[in-house]
Amino acid sequence: MDTVTDIPKLTPRPADAHKSLFGRILIVGGSVGMGGACALAGRAALRAGAGLVRLAVPKAVLPVVAGFEPCYITVPLTQDDAGGIASSAAAALCEQAAQSDVVAFGPGAGTGRGAREVLLALIAEPDLRLVIDADGLNSLAKTPLWPARRKADVILTPHPGEMKRLWKGLFREPMPEDRTAAAAAMAKETGCTVVLKGAGTVVTDASRVYINTTGNPGMATAGTGDVLTGIIAALAGQHLSNFDAAVSGVYIHGLAGDLAADRTGQISLIATDIIDALPQAFQNTLAAQYKEGNP
Repeated sequence: MDTVTDIPKLTPRPADAHKSLFGRILIVGGSVGMGGACALAGRAALRAGAGLVRLAVPKAVLPVVAGFEPCYITVPLTQDDAGGIASSAAAALCEQAAQSDVVAFGPGAGTGRGAREVLLALIAEPDLRLVIDADGLNSLAKTPLWPARRKADVILTPHPGEMKRLWKGLFREPMPEDRTAAAAAMAKETGCTVVLKGAGTVVTDASRVYINTTGNPGMATAGTGDVLTGIIAALAGQHLSNFDAAVSGVYIHGLAGDLAADRTGQISLIATDIIDALPQAFQNTLAAQYKEGNP
């Protein structure tokens, strides 16, 4: 397996650019009490350069999500009795997905029957680029044969606990303690790009591996994973491959976390601080890459 150390280059935007050039992103999630997770992912996707962001959420949480950020579009979904996504939303969501360059599923979605059935419908869609995080991963862990259904081009973004649950649903042997070995085995078994989060986040597609060097302990706080989901989805929508979008995403996410920690300190760092630091993180990354290419 080849080790990657270079961050994929970000390209300057052409003077005649329009929003369709930079990706139409659909983020599916939210449930009663968990609307903020989806909203964080949506705002992060916008700050990461997506041309158009839509958030598909249950009707009950739509007003909360819509009020968080005026620059994305909200799509109401039918909901179950608990305020989560209903199974009947699957057909409408597949239609919405067909109009999108990248779909992200999971932030705040819950693991009810409706959410699981919608996710299984999405992973069976050919030619769909799909980022799965949070409750989406927990839903997959309850569906051991899901890789056989997969036709979508998928990025999985588990934290260590989610990774253990996914592993138990797919493997008989214990998960390796070595994070790179575990991530590579998961990528090979599922045919997905895997982002195993944590200190030294591992990104692999089973043939290449990248170990991230940015980030700090202050980022161990609720919502930072949702921010990463939005960033990766946005970069995938800007014509980066799944592996390159994941590598760039975790690097810039960590760099934004470092910049935010310089301002707030690690103790007071929260997820919205990372989003606020994304503009500087992108500017710093572009400046460094331009300097490397133009001595």
